[in-house]
Amino acid sequence: MESHILHEITPLGEHDFMYVADRHKQECAFPIHCHELYELNFVEGGAGSRRVVGDSSEVTGEYDLVLITSADLEHVWEQHECQNHDIHEITIQFKLDFESETSPFETNPFRSIKRMLTRAKHGLAFPMPAIMTIYPRITHLAEITEGFLAVQEFFRILYELSKFDDARELASSSFAKVHMDSDSRRVLKVKNYISQHFNDDLRLEQLSSMVGMTPSAFSRFFKQRTGKNLSEFIVDIRLGNAARKLVDTTDSISEICYDCGFNTLSNFNRLFRSRKGCNPTEFREKYHKTKVIV
Repeated sequence: MESHILHEITPLGEHDFMYVADRHKQECAFPIHCHELYELNFVEGGAGSRRVVGDSSEVTGEYDLVLITSADLEHVWEQHECQNHDIHEITIQFKLDFESETSPFETNPFRSIKRMLTRAKHGLAFPMPAIMTIYPRITHLAEITEGFLAVQEFFRILYELSKFDDARELASSSFAKVHMDSDSRRVLKVKNYISQHFNDDLRLEQLSSMVGMTPSAFSRFFKQRTGKNLSEFIVDIRLGNAARKLVDTTDSISEICYDCGFNTLSNFNRLFRSRKGCNPTEFREKYHKTKVIV
């Protein structure tokens, strides 16, 4: 199938590490896109704009800061209801191997940064205290002309941001194609099973027996470990896969509904709208309209 996502060509050369763009613009007009490089994007004065990262869609406030460390995760900032005509945007695109077993990120000083970069495969939105903490640094970064000092300042920004555990993951794991992890083997076993069998009729009794627990005990255990009810987690996985199919295939809405484990089209539409802020048709059109390959 023809892709409708813009694949951005970034300006970094083979031996370059990062690219910093500090610009003022009148509107958010760039189409939805993805790119090989990782990205930290800061927006000031964009209240009312809509940020789309994967299957997450949110209207932003005056300040917004998002880190993305997936080459395949589509994203865009749209004008939406923003009335300001002087939007300040600083975009940092960078290369970084944080998953190699021999990388410095396996050592203790980099642990918090690696954890943050790993979470950012979903897209990671930072709270206002984090934005205000790094505001002087990120606005100063574009003025640094010495390469080593610029990289040093950038790593300081990453380190400061890594202290904020309340940064929010945006795209769902199933949409972003991110491998799920957990500090509990029992939870991880059930998560992986749900991820592979999301279109089946999944029952609490069946899932709890997989890990040798009673349904009520496992239900409480799962909520304590993940912050979500088991039923909510299953719906999120199904909706993430449905959103991915809406972008990547030409399957009808009803086909996607039943392929992803939903029993009725009305229930699918209701849940999709409540979680994504729009119905499945609108979600598909949002990705397909004015999107081209370059």
